[in-house]
Amino acid sequence: MSMGTIVLIVLVLILVGVIPAWPHSRGWGYAPSGIVGVVLVVLLILFLMGRL
Repeated sequence: MSMGTIVLIVLVLILVGVIPAWPHSRGWGYAPSGIVGVVLVVLLILFLMGRL
């Protein structure tokens, strides 16, 4: 498996994990999606620089 495929799988798992549909994550607010947004921006920058 290439590094891009592994990163894509991990990113999908993170996105599914921050959906506030389960009772344990209803009180988290916007923090998880904000963290995922920062991770997406960092991955985009790394991809555009050719390091990913």
